Amino acid sequence: MAPAEILSGKIVSAQVRDRLKQQVTEMKEKFPGFRPGLAILQVGNRDDSNLYINMKLKAAAEIGISANHIKLPNTATEADVLKCIASLNGDPAVHGFIVQLPLDSDKPINTEKITNAVAPEKDVDGLSSINAGKLSRGDLGDCFIPCTPKGCMELIRQTGVQVAGKRAVVVGRSKIVGAPMHDLLLWNHATVTTCHSKTSTLAEEVGKADILVVAAGKAEMVKGEWIKPGAIVIDCGINHVPDSTKASGKRVVGDVAYSTAKEKASFITPVPGGVGPMTVAMLMQSTVESAQRFLEKFQPGKWNIQYNQLTLKMPVPSDIEISQSCILKPIDQVGKEIGLLPDELELYGQTKAKVHLSVLSRLKSQPDGKYVIVTGITPTPLGEGKSTTTIGLVQALGAHLHQNVFACVRQPSQGPTFGIKGGAAGGGYCQIIPMEEFNLHLTGDIHAITAANNLVAAAIDARMFHELTQTDEALYTRLVPSVSGVRKFSDIQIRRLQKLGIKKTDPMALTKEEVKLFVRLDIDPDTITWQRVVDTNDRFLRKITIGQSPTEKGFTRTAQFDITVSSEIMAILALADGLEDMKKRLGRMVVASNKRGEPVTADDLGVTGALAVLMKDAIKPNLMQTLEGTPVFVHAGPFANIAHGNSSVLADKIALKLVGKEGFVVTEAGFGADIGMEKFFNIKCHYSGLQPHVVVLVATVRALKMHGGGPTVTAGVPLPREYMEENLQLLAKGCSNLNKQIQNARMFGVPVVVAVNAFKTDTKAELALVVKFAKEAGAFDAVECTHWAEGGKGALALARAVQRASQAPSNFRFLYNMELPVIDKIRLIAQKVYGASDIELLPEAQQKIALYTKQGFGNLPICMAKTHLSLSHDPEQKGAPTGFILPIRDVRARVGAGFLYPLVGTMSTMPGLPTRPCFYDVDLDPVSGEVNGLF
Repeated sequence: MAPAEILSGKIVSAQVRDRLKQQVTEMKEKFPGFRPGLAILQVGNRDDSNLYINMKLKAAAEIGISANHIKLPNTATEADVLKCIASLNGDPAVHGFIVQLPLDSDKPINTEKITNAVAPEKDVDGLSSINAGKLSRGDLGDCFIPCTPKGCMELIRQTGVQVAGKRAVVVGRSKIVGAPMHDLLLWNHATVTTCHSKTSTLAEEVGKADILVVAAGKAEMVKGEWIKPGAIVIDCGINHVPDSTKASGKRVVGDVAYSTAKEKASFITPVPGGVGPMTVAMLMQSTVESAQRFLEKFQPGKWNIQYNQLTLKMPVPSDIEISQSCILKPIDQVGKEIGLLPDELELYGQTKAKVHLSVLSRLKSQPDGKYVIVTGITPTPLGEGKSTTTIGLVQALGAHLHQNVFACVRQPSQGPTFGIKGGAAGGGYCQIIPMEEFNLHLTGDIHAITAANNLVAAAIDARMFHELTQTDEALYTRLVPSVSGVRKFSDIQIRRLQKLGIKKTDPMALTKEEVKLFVRLDIDPDTITWQRVVDTNDRFLRKITIGQSPTEKGFTRTAQFDITVSSEIMAILALADGLEDMKKRLGRMVVASNKRGEPVTADDLGVTGALAVLMKDAIKPNLMQTLEGTPVFVHAGPFANIAHGNSSVLADKIALKLVGKEGFVVTEAGFGADIGMEKFFNIKCHYSGLQPHVVVLVATVRALKMHGGGPTVTAGVPLPREYMEENLQLLAKGCSNLNKQIQNARMFGVPVVVAVNAFKTDTKAELALVVKFAKEAGAFDAVECTHWAEGGKGALALARAVQRASQAPSNFRFLYNMELPVIDKIRLIAQKVYGASDIELLPEAQQKIALYTKQGFGNLPICMAKTHLSLSHDPEQKGAPTGFILPIRDVRARVGAGFLYPLVGTMSTMPGLPTRPCFYDVDLDPVSGEVNGLF
C-alpha cells in the first residue's frame, strides 16, 4: 500500500484565508465603511497566550478583519472580566469575540461562567453552553463550532471522501475538541464512536475507523498497527518528547505514531503543520460568517424594530387614559432596536434614558437621513396640533411604512403645563409616552438649567457686594488665597489675566494697577441683563427688589424673574454641538457691562467651570418612545416667542446618524412659521450646518376661520358657533394667513407640505377648500390628516407626501447675511416674514444696538421676541396684515447662545397663571401612585 497523502494544514489554511480575504473585500464594496470585527480578551500575560494571540491578529490583518486585543491585568477579578464581556457583547462593530484561555489571574475566576457570558451570536470559539447545545442537537446553521473540530472537518473535506455512511472514531472527549468533533461527524451522517484513555478496547475500536480523529493529549498514544488500512487520520495532538538531536532537547509529536500510521492510512495530518494552522483559519472563518449573519439581520442603517399595535376606541379617550393603557417597551430595548450600544445609554428607570454623545463619534461615517421641520400657521391660543402632527407623522413613517424615523422635540416647561396650555406630549393616539413623565421633571434638565442660571445671578450680586465693601488687596487675598504657603491662579483666572492683556502667571508679580484691573469687574448695575429664573408661571416675579436684608448693607436693586426656558443657558443647551462647545458658550455669556462700557462675562465671574459641571448631564439627549413604539429624542425647551423655540442641535445630529441615509428625522419648531421656523432656519441651521429637506406646515379650519374674522378664541371657554358650523366664506378669507406662511417657508428654498389637521367639527367641504387653497398657494402637496383619532394610520397620506417631497429639489438659503448691520437684519425679518412696511426703534433699542455693535456682537443672528398670536406685534391683528410699523422697544444680547433678541411690543419673559390653571385637573392616586387628570 502506498504511503498516506499528507493533509497539509498550512496549504489548506492559506486557501481558506485567500477565500475569506475575497469575501471581506466583497463585503466592503457592498457596505462601504463596514469591516468584520474580532475582539480577543486576554487576562494576564502568559507567553504562550501572547504567541497565539499574535498569530490570530496577524491572520486577521491579512484577511481584512478589524481585530482588537483587550488585555486585562492578572489582578483582574471575575467582575472585571464580566463587565468587559458585557461591553463587547453590546458593540455592533464586534462580530467575533473570544476569551483567550487559560485566564491568567491572581483572583479566582470561573472559566465556564466567563465563556458562557459571551453572547452566543459572537461566540466564534463555539465554547458557550448555548452553542454546544445547538451543535449537539444538530442546529449547525445556527451555531458556532469550536475552531479545532471545524478545521478537522475542513481537512476531511479536502480528501474528497464522503463522510456520510462512514464509521468514525474520535479518541478524546474534551469540550473543546473531542465532544464537538463527535457531534459534528454525527450530524454529517457518520456512525460515530467516542473513545478515550480509559477505553479498554481502544486498539480494536480504532481499527474499525474509516475516519479517525485523535485528540487525547498523549504522545503517540495511537499506534500505526491499530489503524485500518486506507483510513483518514486527523491528529490534533501537540506533545513534546525528549530528543537529544534537537538543540532544544525535545521535539513535537502528535497523539498518533506518525511514522507507522502513514504507512496504513490513505490521508494523514502531520504534526506540526496539520490541524494547528487550521484552528486560526477557522477562527477567522467564523468571524467572517458572524459578520455575514450580522449584515443579513442588521443591515447598516436598517432597524429591526418592534412596533406597538394601537387599539383604537371611539370616542377617543383622554390623553392620559390612552398613555397609561399602553404597554411600553423597556427603553433599553428601544435603544438596542435603533442601534445604540448598552454603554451609550444611561437609564432613568424603565421608560427614559439619556444618550451619551460618544455615539456621534462612533457613527461619524454614517450618512445623515432626511431632515423634516414641522411648523404651523399662526395659531389660536389653543394650539393647532403641531406636536400631535409631528408624532403622527413619525408613527406613520415608522410603524406603517417601516422607515427608520426619529422625532426630536422640546421638553415642556412646567409653566404652561400647569398654566394655560397643558402638556406638550401630543394628543389622542399620537403621543410621547409616558406622557406624565414627559410633561413633568423628565430627567431634570430644566432643573439643572435653573440651578446654573441662578448661580450666575448669585455670583453677579455677590461680586458687586464684595467689590463695594473691600479694598483691592483684600479682594486679591480672597480671590487668590495662599494654600500651604503657595498662591496660585486657577485656570479661569489665567484666562481673565490674558483677556486683560496681563501675561504674568505668578500672583506675586502683579503690580497694584494690575491687581486692581484683575479684582474689580466694576459692574454697572443699570446694565445687568441677567435675571433669576423659575420654571413656573408667576406674574408677581416680573419686577422685584433684591438685597433688602440688613446683611446686604443697603445694596438693593430692582430685578426680576424670568421663566427658566427663556434662560440663555437653555438656548445654549439647544445650540451647543458638544461639551467643549457648551463650555465655551457658557463662558462667553454677557451678563452686564462694566462702567467703561465693556462686556462682563460668566468667565469674568469665574463661574464657567461650575456651570459646565451643573450641565454635564443635561447636554445628553433624552430617549423616549411614541405610542406606536417609534423612538423620540426630548431635549431642550426654549420658548419660540421669547427664545429661539427649537429642540437641540445634538439630538438632531445623533438622530440623523442613527436613521441612516434613507431614514427621516422630524423635528418641531415652536408656534407659527413666522417665529419658530424662521429661527430654525436662521439660527439653528446656521449653527448646526444642517439643511432641511421638507417643511410640514400644520393648518386647521378653526385657526383659519379665526384669521378670516371669526370671534375670539379663548382657552377654557367653549368655541363660538362660527367654529362649529360650516362657513366656507369665513374660511376662504382666513386662508390669507396660510398663504403667507407657505410663502415664508418657500422663501428659504425648501418644499412645503401642508398638513390639514382635521377636527370632528370640520366638514368635508371645508377640508377640501384648505387643501385646494394650499396647493394653489405653492405647496408641494396638501393632505387631510386624522392622526389624533387614528394614530399613524391617519397620517399615512402626509407621510407619503413627505417622502415624495424629500426627493424634490431643495435650494435651502438663509434670509440674511450675518455681516449685515443689526438694523438691516431686523428690518428684513419684519418686512419679508411678518409683512411690515418698516420698523421703529425706540431709544432703548437704538442704544443697545449701538452698544452691541461696538462690543463686537453685530454679526450675530437675530432672534425676535414677538407675540405668536399674530404675524404682527399686535395679537389682535389676524390674517396676513401688511403696511404696519413694527416697534422694537429693546434689544438684548445672548452672546453665549449666539444671537441678539429684539423685544417687539410688550412681550414678557415671565408668563402668568390664568383664572383657571391646568393644575385644577391634575391629581395623584394615593394608592396606585398614578397621575390622574389632564395635561
